[in-house]
Amino acid sequence: MNQQTMNQRTIAEAINGGGLLVVAQWEAKEGEAERVAEILRGFLPEAQSEPGVKLFLISRARENPAQFLFYELFRDEAAFKAHQDSAHFKTYITGQALPLLAKRERAQYGLL
Repeated sequence: MNQQTMNQRTIAEAINGGGLLVVAQWEAKEGEAERVAEILRGFLPEAQSEPGVKLFLISRARENPAQFLFYELFRDEAAFKAHQDSAHFKTYITGQALPLLAKRERAQYGLL
């Protein structure tokens, strides 16, 4: 499911039962933003289809296209760990994207 098909009902279903919310912000190194975006386009459908993922969105800043924002809702801590241990995370994120970043910040939240 991509952000164009998200609606209020789908969001309500995703947040039902709580979960672990992870918000991450990336900034690509000078000249690497398009390559990072290409990597993320390959990664996103695989991340969204993980069994423990309730919602997974990646957006790109309009004013600074080198900045990316991740909004990830996992069923629980175990689902987040499984996400980080997945082959597609290791290939796309660890192996390809992270070396192209100037900045990476991440925070975890519980839903109210």
